[in-house]
Amino acid sequence: MTEPLLRRLHARGERLTVGALPWVAPVYRAMPQVAEVVEFPLTHGGLQWGARRALARQFSGRFDAAYICPNSLKSALLPWLAGIPQRIGYLGEARVGLLTHRLKNPGKNQRLPMVAFYSALSGATEVGSDRPQLQLDGGKVDQVLTALGLRRGGYDVLVPGAEFGPAKRWPTIHFAELAQLLDGTVVLLGAAKEFDLCQEIALAVNAGQPGKCLNLAGKTPLDQAFDVISAAKNIVSNDSGLMHVAAALGVRQVAIFGSSSPLHTPPLNDRASVLWLKNDPAYQPPLTCAPCFERICPLGHTRCLSDLKVATVMENLSTGCVANL
Repeated sequence: MTEPLLRRLHARGERLTVGALPWVAPVYRAMPQVAEVVEFPLTHGGLQWGARRALARQFSGRFDAAYICPNSLKSALLPWLAGIPQRIGYLGEARVGLLTHRLKNPGKNQRLPMVAFYSALSGATEVGSDRPQLQLDGGKVDQVLTALGLRRGGYDVLVPGAEFGPAKRWPTIHFAELAQLLDGTVVLLGAAKEFDLCQEIALAVNAGQPGKCLNLAGKTPLDQAFDVISAAKNIVSNDSGLMHVAAALGVRQVAIFGSSSPLHTPPLNDRASVLWLKNDPAYQPPLTCAPCFERICPLGHTRCLSDLKVATVMENLSTGCVANL
């Protein structure tokens, strides 16, 4: 979702170096406007003063400005320690003194579309047409497909996981039923910790149709997962990082939303269909609880996802109908 921001900065002549954690660095390597990607040797939790000071010494004197996308205190520490003259970011987590240019944070009750939220760091005010774009090496894509025994357009991708939590996941039983109905090979993608989730689907499908479902969760580096997505016939996913990758690659997709909102993090892709029972006038009783933005359904039923029918997803794959938001 930060790609349009970087495209704007590059267009006005700024040379871009992106600092990112290893698991997200491949995303920025697929952006031609990024000159350099630095992988941070940091982990979640704790300030990790020693590591941040070491990085700050490497960065000292190298940069004129830092655009700080995360809202955390930790993310603003490194540019401050490095003495970067301009440090632009949103207010939050008591980091007023760490920023030189401060934008008012709209907060959780005013969740803006994330592309607009990030693009505003560039000073942009008109960002309605911004859409993330990624570019891959076609030759490398073909090599990866050959190694995996796949052919372009000859398979569908399903992404049944969601890092945030189960309140964003369409039930695995629904994904399994969908996979059984799709023509040809079905590839399951996800993180290593989602292997068992995907394996549950693969076992259910392959029991009746041996070899139909290929579980690659945790078996491919992130950049190879991008290659697999880019050449897929269709992708069906929850609201997740790979959903946005598919959108940035222009792949035909169905994006399933439950506890989160497509008004906040939509797949910005003309070939995307968005399914969200919250906005379905025929669904009764109305989902007044959505979007709750919780990791686990506070009411214990997750109706926003469990009641979304497989037939509805199949219909959207067949027609390419884009739901109104």
